[in-house]
Amino acid sequence: MALKIRLARAGSKKRPYYHIVVADVRSPRDGRFIEAVGAWNPLLPKDGDRVKLDEARIRHWLDNGALPTDRVARFLDVAGISKREARSNPTKAQPGKKAQERAAALAKAQEDAAAAAAAAASAPAEA
Repeated sequence: MALKIRLARAGSKKRPYYHIVVADVRSPRDGRFIEAVGAWNPLLPKDGDRVKLDEARIRHWLDNGALPTDRVARFLDVAGISKREARSNPTKAQPGKKAQERAAALAKAQEDAAAAAAAAASAPAEA
């Protein structure tokens, strides 16, 4: 049975609150879980009691093969329970393929227009 340490949403509409739970990967996000091991309230300020973790139980589940999701791994890294490698995505800020094609076509059209204007300006004027 593959286990994940993940978030289960609670709270009302537009007022999120998340339980950090150990669950089977096949169970739904807000469905059945094995054990609740913490909580996260994203509405609280970052310097307050935003994240609560049961460190002993989390270490137990990590030792028994449970894998944290990316968001939970960030919480565990800040708490010093486990280490999360920093990720790098250098292509994230680049536009998509079609936008790059449009920009290249626009640049080529501007370059052709500039070359045509330069050629017309340098040609001798006929009387």
